[in-house]
Amino acid sequence: MQPDWPLGTHLTTPRRGYVHHGIYAGGGRVIHYAGYHRLFRRGPVQETSVEEFARGRGVQAQPGAAATFAGVDAVARARSRLGEDRYRVWTNNCEHFVHWCLSGAARSPQVERWGRRLGSAFAAVGAPQGAALRPV
Repeated sequence: MQPDWPLGTHLTTPRRGYVHHGIYAGGGRVIHYAGYHRLFRRGPVQETSVEEFARGRGVQAQPGAAATFAGVDAVARARSRLGEDRYRVWTNNCEHFVHWCLSGAARSPQVERWGRRLGSAFAAVGAPQGAALRPV
C-alpha cells in the first residue's frame, strides 16, 4: 500500500554511504536522478515506481521549509529535466536536483557536509584549505 504523499513531496531512501532523493510525481511514481547505478555508469533523470526508487529499502517524506515550487509546479519542474544525463556527484546529484525542483536553487547538504569533513581532515594534516577539491 502506497502512502498518500502530496504531489511534489521530497522523498528519500537510504543507500550505502548516502541518502538518495526524489520528487513524488503521484500514482506511485518518483522522479529522480539515477546517478551511478550500474557498475558506476551514470543514469539520467528518470521517472520510476516508488519500489524501483527504494530498491528494497524504506522511503521517507522529508519535511522542509515552504517550497518556492510546490505540488504540480515541483513535478512539472522535475519532468522538464527527464532524460537529462549530466549527473555529477559533487555538483549535480539527486539532492541538487530535488532542491532545484522545490526552491530553484541546486544544492546538496550531503555534499556540503562531506566538503566540510574533507576540509577538516586536510587541515588536520596541514594541507591548505580547499586542497581536497582543487583539480590536480
